[in-house]
Amino acid sequence: MASGSKGVIYAAIAGNSAIAITKFVASAITGSSAMLSEGVHSLVDTGNGLLLLYGLKRSNLPADDLHPFGRGKELYFWTLIVAILIFALGGGISMYEGIEHIRHPEPVTNPMLNYIVLGLSIIFEGGSTAVAIKEFRKMKGSMGTLEAIRTSKDPSTFTVLFEDIAAMLGLVVALVGIYCGQVFGIPELDGAASVVIGAILGMVAVFLAYESKGLLIGESVNTDVKDDIRRIAEADTAIVRLGRLMTMHFGPHDVLLTMEIHFDPLLSADGVAAAIDRVEKAIRSVHPDVKHVFIEAQSLTSQGASNTDAA
Repeated sequence: MASGSKGVIYAAIAGNSAIAITKFVASAITGSSAMLSEGVHSLVDTGNGLLLLYGLKRSNLPADDLHPFGRGKELYFWTLIVAILIFALGGGISMYEGIEHIRHPEPVTNPMLNYIVLGLSIIFEGGSTAVAIKEFRKMKGSMGTLEAIRTSKDPSTFTVLFEDIAAMLGLVVALVGIYCGQVFGIPELDGAASVVIGAILGMVAVFLAYESKGLLIGESVNTDVKDDIRRIAEADTAIVRLGRLMTMHFGPHDVLLTMEIHFDPLLSADGVAAAIDRVEKAIRSVHPDVKHVFIEAQSLTSQGASNTDAA
């Protein structure tokens, strides 16, 4: 992960931890269910940031005999755990608190304190969201937002971004719920706001779990990168035809590449070895994320030279 992505996570942890404490204090004083849900939300987001940092640290451990391709997928695993926590703790507790407050409504005392806390939280959360949006824009380049999310192999950036967006929406919902409950004299609206916050967190969690699942079980590089790798390989004069080409991400910047290559049958073994070396260097010079290259030299099968490892 780039240092910018780390900065996004650190900013989110700092903001969420401070906001969580403030929200819990305000909830204890005012009795607001929506404020309690927001406190739980910020606390979960703080823990999620720590889990993402832990996943990053684990994913950077070097390869060993037990994990010959490294541990890059640990980042994807911990992102999935983050999604589960958002759903179970953030969404589940918010839903429960909201339903309980609707069943047993209590007027919110000292609502002005809630407004002050929510206003400050929106300012702090807005700063964290701005950092996340800036980093996400750098990552997506000229791609559209949805396209960038679908093709991204670094879940940390869009995970923090969606958490921050969900937090901003939750703050607005809590503010509206508390205000409407006070103005119209309907304390149940405070509980309803908690239910809506829980629903928002549930939707975010499902989306993140879906994206993490695809990365965890193994995703190929995007089509443009794959086509470019094929173009680079086929440009070498020693190659007659390129057969099957497969890739898989072990991490955001750790790709496995396997290729079936039909070499010129007139090439000697040394010529084939030199061609493999050229192709590998050409691919890595353009796509440095390709860390592992395995080439199956189809034309050498009769000479007993197949499954040549060019890694």
